[in-house]
Amino acid sequence: MKEKVVVGMSGGVDSSVAAWLLKEQGYEVIGVTMQIWQDDTEEAQQENGGCCGLSAVEDARRVAWQLGIPYYVMNFKEDFRLHVMDYFVREYLAGRTPNPCIACNRYVKWESLLKRSREIGADYIATGHYARIERLENGRFSLRMSATAGKDQTYALYSLTQEQLACTRMPVGAYTKEKIRAMADSLGLLTAQKPDSQEICFVPDGDYASFIDRTTGAKIPEGDFVNAAGEILGRHKGITHYTIGQRKGLGLSMGRRVVVTEIRPRTNQVVIGENEDVFSSVLEADRLNFMAIPHLDGERPAMAKIRYNHKGAPCVIKKTGPDRVRVEFEKPQRAVTPGQAVVFYDGEYVLGGGTIL
Repeated sequence: MKEKVVVGMSGGVDSSVAAWLLKEQGYEVIGVTMQIWQDDTEEAQQENGGCCGLSAVEDARRVAWQLGIPYYVMNFKEDFRLHVMDYFVREYLAGRTPNPCIACNRYVKWESLLKRSREIGADYIATGHYARIERLENGRFSLRMSATAGKDQTYALYSLTQEQLACTRMPVGAYTKEKIRAMADSLGLLTAQKPDSQEICFVPDGDYASFIDRTTGAKIPEGDFVNAAGEILGRHKGITHYTIGQRKGLGLSMGRRVVVTEIRPRTNQVVIGENEDVFSSVLEADRLNFMAIPHLDGERPAMAKIRYNHKGAPCVIKKTGPDRVRVEFEKPQRAVTPGQAVVFYDGEYVLGGGTIL
């Protein structure tokens, strides 16, 4: 009897080829698109494309037909609103910079989809992420960087649990992006040359502050730009417009380039300083999830990434509490941003990660 796998199909080339690869490997493959967009009107869903619009559903449906696999659309709107959109708004209002893709991966694309897939008798779920899952000598599952360094997506997947990893297949992680597109071309898949989605799917215009205003039903108030000494430098548009290290869009005439160094939600202030002020050798993190190791005892060296496109930097991780670590870098890193993830690596393998405080 064939093992059954549910493939999350976003309407893009990667998940399309993932479904084909798994079928070639002998699995019984079912294609599923997760309906997460909150507006039910067709016009709104067409406008807000990405992985949640009607165009994505139609592309995924047509690819499933080409591959000869069953296809369904599953409604995860409530899970997405609770775990991703509400979290996104809450973090910005608290002066932090959230990572909604990590929250979506952990709680929607895995936790919710895995639960629903098991209900229909599936053994595994699968995605088109560029990462590899391997079982280590210590018996634990870990993510290994993909064969395409420039497309590696392990950073956004660090929070997956051992149970989720054990029940997941990521077949495209062993290939380069160029190879995946070539496979899709040779199969005649309509998604072969479809561009990758870049924006946050529920804020397609990139205007996070306006989205937060609409969601909360209230305009976030203006406040003061200040320097480190508390001297007022000007007025800001609302703290949701800013993030640590930001240079552009400040609207300040300082006669030199300045950056955001801190956001203070309690006083509604945005602190402005020099570029050197946003370099730090130390950070603290909580909400930890370890992957290649069961937990951290004492301290250990690692490479750490503090944002998705960060190259990674040598550091030492030190346990400072039951769910807290201190990370000390060999060299100062720019724009360590509260709310973002710090992910630890041992070579190509993910040790674990947490949320920057």
